[in-house]
Amino acid sequence: MSEQVNALCDQLIKAVNVMMDTESSQRYRLEALKFCEEFKEKCPICVPCGLKLAEKTQPPIIRHFGLQILEHCVKFRWNNMPQQEKIHLKNNVMGLISNDIRPILEEESHIKDALSRIVVEMIKREWPQHWPDMLKELESLMKQGEAQTELVMFILLRLAEDVVTFQTLPTQRRRDIQQTLAQNMENVFNFLINILQQSVNKYRKMKTDPTQEIKARAHCRVGVAALNTLAGYIDWVALVHITNDNCRLLEMLCLLLSEAELQLEAVECLLIAVSRKGKLEDRKPLMILFGDVAMHYILSAAQPADGAGLTERHYVFLKRLCQVLCALGSQLCALLASDVDVETPANLGKYLEAFLAFTTHPSQFLRSSTQVIWGSLFRHKVLSKDPMTMAVTSRYVRASMTNLVKVGFPSKTDSPCCEYSRVDFDSDEDFNAFFNSFRAQQGEVVRNACKLIPLEAFQMAGEWLQYQLNMPIDISPTTSKTAQSLCSIFSSSYVQWDAMTFFTESVVSQLIKFVDKEKLPVEQGMELLQAVLNYETRDPLILSCVLTNVSALFPFVHFQPEFLPQVLSKLFSSVTFEVIEENKPCFEMLYSHVKRLLSNELLLTQMEKCALMEALVLLSNQFKNYEKQKAFLEELMAPVSNRWLSEEMTRVLSDPTLFLAFVGADLKLSDPIVDDPTGINRSRISFCVYTILGVVKRARWPSDLEEAKAGGFVVGYAPNGNPIYRNPCAEQVRKLLHNLLAVIRTQNNLFLPENMAKLSETFSKAFNVMEVEKNAVLGLPQPLLELYDCPVYKTVLERMQGFFSTLYDNCFHILGNTGPSLQQDFYAIDGLAGQLITAAFINLANVPDYRLRPMLHILCCCFLRFFLNVLLCLRLFMKQLVLSCPPQYYNTLMCPILGPLFAYLLQRLTQKWQVINQRSSLCNSEDEPPEENPMSQEMLDEQLVRLLTREVMDLLGVCCIVKRGSEAAGAKEDELEEDMMATDASQAPQPATYTLDELTELGKCLLKNEDIGTTFLTIVYSSLSWKDTITCQRMTTQVCWPLLKQVISGSLLPDAVTWFYGAVLRGLQIHGQHEGCNAALIQLAFLTYETLRPRFPELRTVMEQIPQIQMDCLDQFDLKVLNPGQQKTADKKRKDIFKRLISGTVGKPLGQQFKKEVHIKNLPSLFKKTKPEPTLDILDSDSAGLATLFSPGTDDI
Repeated sequence: MSEQVNALCDQLIKAVNVMMDTESSQRYRLEALKFCEEFKEKCPICVPCGLKLAEKTQPPIIRHFGLQILEHCVKFRWNNMPQQEKIHLKNNVMGLISNDIRPILEEESHIKDALSRIVVEMIKREWPQHWPDMLKELESLMKQGEAQTELVMFILLRLAEDVVTFQTLPTQRRRDIQQTLAQNMENVFNFLINILQQSVNKYRKMKTDPTQEIKARAHCRVGVAALNTLAGYIDWVALVHITNDNCRLLEMLCLLLSEAELQLEAVECLLIAVSRKGKLEDRKPLMILFGDVAMHYILSAAQPADGAGLTERHYVFLKRLCQVLCALGSQLCALLASDVDVETPANLGKYLEAFLAFTTHPSQFLRSSTQVIWGSLFRHKVLSKDPMTMAVTSRYVRASMTNLVKVGFPSKTDSPCCEYSRVDFDSDEDFNAFFNSFRAQQGEVVRNACKLIPLEAFQMAGEWLQYQLNMPIDISPTTSKTAQSLCSIFSSSYVQWDAMTFFTESVVSQLIKFVDKEKLPVEQGMELLQAVLNYETRDPLILSCVLTNVSALFPFVHFQPEFLPQVLSKLFSSVTFEVIEENKPCFEMLYSHVKRLLSNELLLTQMEKCALMEALVLLSNQFKNYEKQKAFLEELMAPVSNRWLSEEMTRVLSDPTLFLAFVGADLKLSDPIVDDPTGINRSRISFCVYTILGVVKRARWPSDLEEAKAGGFVVGYAPNGNPIYRNPCAEQVRKLLHNLLAVIRTQNNLFLPENMAKLSETFSKAFNVMEVEKNAVLGLPQPLLELYDCPVYKTVLERMQGFFSTLYDNCFHILGNTGPSLQQDFYAIDGLAGQLITAAFINLANVPDYRLRPMLHILCCCFLRFFLNVLLCLRLFMKQLVLSCPPQYYNTLMCPILGPLFAYLLQRLTQKWQVINQRSSLCNSEDEPPEENPMSQEMLDEQLVRLLTREVMDLLGVCCIVKRGSEAAGAKEDELEEDMMATDASQAPQPATYTLDELTELGKCLLKNEDIGTTFLTIVYSSLSWKDTITCQRMTTQVCWPLLKQVISGSLLPDAVTWFYGAVLRGLQIHGQHEGCNAALIQLAFLTYETLRPRFPELRTVMEQIPQIQMDCLDQFDLKVLNPGQQKTADKKRKDIFKRLISGTVGKPLGQQFKKEVHIKNLPSLFKKTKPEPTLDILDSDSAGLATLFSPGTDDI
């Protein structure tokens, strides 16, 4: 036997060396790996070989492999081992720990880890029933030295992690072990605390003696292991163990905050303890941390927070200590707000001092970590009134003035914050995203603080504003080459102005809101406003801040209205950097300025012109007189209407060739950066479209019904009693629709091959997706740009791409908003369905996904707003068109549009998902030409298909499903607009509750049409097996069952029913690994089977094909389904039984598909006889009622 073991060990050592040798060829390495794996699986003498290889005389790599063999034997062979072999293995492993490991500072960490894993695997299989003395054996091991003590700590920690944290064993075994641990927890905890105290005491005695350095380090290592083990238990043991003996453990942890080698592990234990949840009265003992001793050590550890310099370990310690203070503050707020008898701590001031030290630390991350608790303190009904809190509030507000300054970019060195940011953030973009969130959070806290000291905070804001007004502009540091003497977003002056502006806005808003009018510092506010109005600058960034300050201080104008013309003059002088000296009545003055600005075609950008036009339209809504507003809008839109309806423009918008020539896409330019001879033409088209969009979105009737009737906006009432309004812009907009539809048709036709071929070499990529859109689709952060150094469109090609993309989106925005804006004036247009089909939906086969998706989203979103008024508040050209369409137009408008559209979308999406599913085989084809960046393009294509799929399903849901509950009640127009171009890239599926939503009247109308109904059901059920969990979960929980339920009463074919049911099971196979999808799909399958099985016996055939299904259980379940009158079982039990029946269909994650399963046998329970799993037999029981649940039985304890 020994010779065989020695020979095999020699072979294994050679194989391991071949695998680990960098000079080995791949072939030899694979052969060696195969030999080792076959040995572990098949060799009958694995245990003696593993023990021999694990001896400390072997090299570490060989020892580790020997321990891997032993672990493999325990995990995969234990159930078949003879009892004597189990005892032999256990005794030898304990012997390895006792006699065959190196000293604690010399032993390799992976050897210790492997040894602890083996012991824990044996514990999980045998303790406590077959190994009752395990804890005593571990205790005796510790008497043999520091190395053994550390290993015992590792064993206890891994045991807690496997049993409690990760729960990697069967329920009964986990319960047995956890309950045994709980029974022994007092001894275990005292044992751990004593080990910690002994090792720390020895370490402190020896660390100052140079001759005892090695021993001191050994004891320190044991202390670290004890702290890490305690951290694994503190999170879940009863709080009484943590607070036992007058909180001895917490006191020890506070004392260790001063030990540099142990403070990090100590503070992590302290953090877990202080963060514990549970009953408030059980958490009361944690307030001992506000005592003199604990607070002294915490304050001492926090005070060097802003002066210790940056070492990574100490920085991590500071982060944890900051979290401890946050958790402590959270506990204090909760206890003081409850009925628990707790008083405000006497040391609250010391706590706030320590907390403020982190708020003023150079690390932006630490500063941000304190904000939530500051907000809680300032809002707290008790603490906010405490004199100590009031005293620190002004210091916090002043500190926030520094913290709001945007400094600390990792790539820079202009602030002490930069060094810490290089540790916390991977790039400037990461820091920028973090700081924007931090600033918003800090603004909220500052506003809460200002409620306590509004006048003092306003004084600070005024001082800062005056200081910035008197400071010269400093543009450094900047790399600007195109805009000398102007600030960039990194210039020191701008970052100060930007922070000051944000601070002033936050302070003044609270001042106006919470201070009585009589006590408002009107004189000081007007002085500041006058100073801002008098301030002159030619720098656009600084001017933007100046105007924001004007806006912030504007409420003071209510007290001195004579300042209003001066404010307006400042605003309009800022538009063109020209001083305007006018003093007319306000609206006439505003209109005069706008007309002057619009008369010069090159003075403003199209977006600026459109913004001015929208402002005037919004102001005209206040006329509250239909005829007056209509006349005004006619006058305002006259220049746009004349150009848009001109003969030249009509020809251009209707012909793809003329359109390409007009915008210059067929020109070959010698200098693609400077040359742009047709830019003015694109600008004119854009202005027309922007203006039409602005008028359609902004022109409205009064929200008050009486005002609307008095102003002539109400023309009648619908059958349901709702008023019918007319929009003053309707007549003007209807005139422009013909050319709008023409340009939409032209844009779709631009993707025809013959028109694509007309693009010049300069603009050959003009229709490609832009980089900014790619990043948005892929969820990548946008690059952080120096303003004025990197214009949005650097070349004429990029400007052309932006033109086509924006024009396409805006045209559909107009079309989508026209329905809810014009209402019956839009839907009553003769032949509207045909016009929309021949414009918006022409040539869709050639329109790429990145164009089709926003079209569907915009149309989809725009349909919602009418239903917000008509159907209670449901939720945003198809969605707006659908939801704003009156019922009388369903058959003449909706069905002719939606039927062909969804039939096409089903075909398109099916093909797209087939391509994705075949992608791997296509990519491996040797005949495929290499792509420039295939991986990136694949990711983009797949994500675009996912997003397009979600838009299609969202549109279908809007057409058919009445949303109820919070989603419907919370729908607001602002939210809908923000949703317009959302990508959903960051969404992840959440566990869902199954909602049985009802069908809309439109949905019922559509499903009555057999072709449309078939298309809807096919696309919805097909989507369950497409590889997009968000779509699967949404359709399963919201759409599938309501649609199927609507057609159940009709003449469903058996093939269709089995296909629907099979689609749900296929969805389980693909998405069943995700918790949310799993629950929803099982519920859908259960509803489908229970409802349709009596009528369609073919469903039984589908069930029989499920892998590993128990036919006898299926027979019993079917018997009860076919005899519903005999069912006396609760829904939950029936669902549990059904869930087990179809469990074979649930797919595994890729990482689990080839993993060898570990089987741990249950041992006889020590605590309670386990209840049997529910079976089909209970369905036959006559005693399955509620009374049975409360009757005493033999299984009771």
